Amino acid sequence: MALTLAVARTSGVAGMRRRTARRSALLIAALAVLALLCVASAVLGVREVTPDDVFSALAGDTSTISEAAVAKRLPRTVLALLVGAALAISGAAMQAVTRNPLAEPGILGISSGASLAVVVGIVFFGLARPFSFMAIAILGAAASAVFVYVVGSLGRGGATPLKLALAGAASSAAFVSLTSAIMLPHVDLMRTFQFWQVGGVGGASWGGIAAVLPVLGIGALICLASARGMNSLALGDDLAAGLGEHVLRSRIIAACGAVVLCGAATAVAGPIGFVGLVIPHVCRMLAGPDHRWLLPFSAVTGAGLLLGADVLGRVVARPAEIEVGIVTAVIGAPFFIWIVRRQKVREL
Repeated sequence: MALTLAVARTSGVAGMRRRTARRSALLIAALAVLALLCVASAVLGVREVTPDDVFSALAGDTSTISEAAVAKRLPRTVLALLVGAALAISGAAMQAVTRNPLAEPGILGISSGASLAVVVGIVFFGLARPFSFMAIAILGAAASAVFVYVVGSLGRGGATPLKLALAGAASSAAFVSLTSAIMLPHVDLMRTFQFWQVGGVGGASWGGIAAVLPVLGIGALICLASARGMNSLALGDDLAAGLGEHVLRSRIIAACGAVVLCGAATAVAGPIGFVGLVIPHVCRMLAGPDHRWLLPFSAVTGAGLLLGADVLGRVVARPAEIEVGIVTAVIGAPFFIWIVRRQKVREL
């Protein structure tokens, strides 16, 4: 018996080491792909540039048009990385908190709620500072999250994935309509925010990045610190409580981190959908359900997806550009339909 236990323990340790090595190799590969996408983001666009232009722009020389174009793409690249990582982590955390595979800031109407709050703040309260944008966006995201969850919980069965998705879609449509109604009499705002409403990173600046970076960092740290609690929540509330987890506290903390990330990302880049839906599912196939690995994987892969979508939007429509929010919608909509169909089959 002792020999059998020792063999089982040794086999378990060896299996854990193999999984860790595999995850580490995949994470390194994802980082390598992300580095290549960063180079592509600096080089590709409406204007063709050379590697010398990239190096000159990095050194601060913007004397030529090509070097100036590269210098403009650098903050855009960094913002796409930050927003993509934030939305992916937020989506993974929301799926863990709600135990809903359809949970995502855009689908649940949280991004639209944050957008509505920003527009209300600008039109009625005259907000103009980046931190005020992020503060009111986070409040709007939190309010819309609570509203959608309450509406989705009504009726028999509680907050099922399909009911939450329907409540989120209806709420999102209402928030978008209210946003348009508020902005319609203000032509100047309509022109300023028409691309922001679609979702994009074309207006990135180093000042905006410096303002949003600490907020995104706080949200990411909250989610990462809640990774063990998310693992417990995945087992079910009763079993998590039996393991000593404070279910309500863990759920609230993780949700707060997700809302902060979603609100700040929406304030700086507009409502960008489907990143938080697609990436966590893909990363679960690669890294497994352990959120201590899933969240870092989601951050790297989400950054790569949004940056790749931004590069693609610049290339396919030359000399014009397609906003990154449109590209992610084209990518994510079929994936969303596949998830809904698979979930419906499981419930039959």
